Amino acid sequence: MDKFILAIDLGTSGPKVALVSPQGSVLACEIGETDLIILPGGGAEQDPDQWWQAIKTTTRQLLQKTAVSLEKIIAVGCTSQWSGTVAVNENGRHLMNAIIWMDSRGAPYVHKITDGPIKIEGYGLDKLIPWLRLTGGIPVRSGKDPIAHILFIKDQLPHIYQETYKFLEPKDYLNLKLTGKFAASFDSITLHWLTDNRDIHQVKYNDQLIKFSTVDREKLPDLKQAVDILGPLTPAAAQELGLPAGIPVVMGTPDLQSAALGSGALRDFQPHLYIGTSSWLTCHVPYKKTDLFHNMASLPSAIPGKYFIANEQETAGACLSYLRDNILYPDDALARETRLPNVYPIFDQMVEQVPAGSEQVIFTPWLHGERTPVEDHRVRGGFHNLSLSATRSHLIRAVFEGIAYNSRWLLGYVEKFIKRPLNDIHMIGGGANSNVWCQIHADVLNRRIKQVQDPVEANARGVALLAAVALGLASFETIGDDVAIAHTYEPNPANRQIYDRLFTEYLNIYKQNKGIYARLNS
Repeated sequence: MDKFILAIDLGTSGPKVALVSPQGSVLACEIGETDLIILPGGGAEQDPDQWWQAIKTTTRQLLQKTAVSLEKIIAVGCTSQWSGTVAVNENGRHLMNAIIWMDSRGAPYVHKITDGPIKIEGYGLDKLIPWLRLTGGIPVRSGKDPIAHILFIKDQLPHIYQETYKFLEPKDYLNLKLTGKFAASFDSITLHWLTDNRDIHQVKYNDQLIKFSTVDREKLPDLKQAVDILGPLTPAAAQELGLPAGIPVVMGTPDLQSAALGSGALRDFQPHLYIGTSSWLTCHVPYKKTDLFHNMASLPSAIPGKYFIANEQETAGACLSYLRDNILYPDDALARETRLPNVYPIFDQMVEQVPAGSEQVIFTPWLHGERTPVEDHRVRGGFHNLSLSATRSHLIRAVFEGIAYNSRWLLGYVEKFIKRPLNDIHMIGGGANSNVWCQIHADVLNRRIKQVQDPVEANARGVALLAAVALGLASFETIGDDVAIAHTYEPNPANRQIYDRLFTEYLNIYKQNKGIYARLNS
């Protein structure tokens, strides 16, 4: 391990900065924190200055802790939360907070640009057909795509729109901070729904879609491949981070795509399940296809020439954070004087004391609406079938299981999409640190779960492996074999009956109550 890539992974809760070998071995990782700003009307923002400050702090802490010689750091690569928008001026200064993937304030404007006289699933047929043909998808009606963010700014903050030189994804904004260059990658630009993805080797903007969108083309960044070298690290960024100036900065990729690389599941139809703030179940596929009814499509991967099936659960680990911060340890008049610094290992212990099925308490994890397999920004979460005998342990296990039920909901539609069963699912993200949660997923999904080693660093490992390929130090044919599996979990047949029954009722909770959610949250 005489060479390292500095991998930056900007998640919703904060950055992870790691030193990773070209073979994917993580030498060390530092984690920072950033604030999430929830606003009325569906707003969700973060401060890009706070992103950068947290990255600077964690990078310097990492370098100090490891004492790695700076000449051994051969590249920088970024991955980040996807489907966000940073408006920047010509000098690269951000003009407002970043609008992130949870924000739905742009929904009315998406409805307007996708409307038409003859509708299917709410979309005008004259808009739906070209959008699906060219991109594989269409702006979601929940308003959570970057195109919706931009239209919200254009309508509600016209002075910001006029002053904006480029609208950038979070990953591409970090690259601007590192290199001074404005660019997006084939994969990061996808959820703007303005590119023609039919030739996966040459993704480009489409004039018809840009006309549909009403967004000015000059405010969109030029495009590169994820494996391209964007440029050298600027002297200013190098000084702030404590790195040598001039080392190459790789274009990088968003979190869904870097997770696929870091999970080791690179081959077609080889799945991985990510459990972090949000969650997804995905795999690479050799074709372009769309399931409009369940909001899933095959989209450009970080691997040149490949697609992957994209889907997402809005809140997964965020449900545990909500349980911790708003129910168990809220900062209110009933707050305890002491708070445990890390409650998650204790959650695991408590969950293990409760039988499978949480004695039929069901938690629905839709705390911020849902994307797939239903696109419904009005649905909300809750505990169901509570009785006087339910304890905190029951509630905690029910949260673990409810997120697994939603993973199973996704699994059914992904398997229909690819027309084959999935098994040997590589599990990554903070949720994969929990042995009991891995077993719960194996039992609920009735699939073998492979717990990836160092699962929290999967995204950072993935973008480092991408950088290694960009530098000619590795190949996509072999890097998946270098990712170690810590443990394999087989489904427990004793739990099959209870989980099949509760999953059926989980689906019934949505079907029977979606009208109530719509009326309450319209």
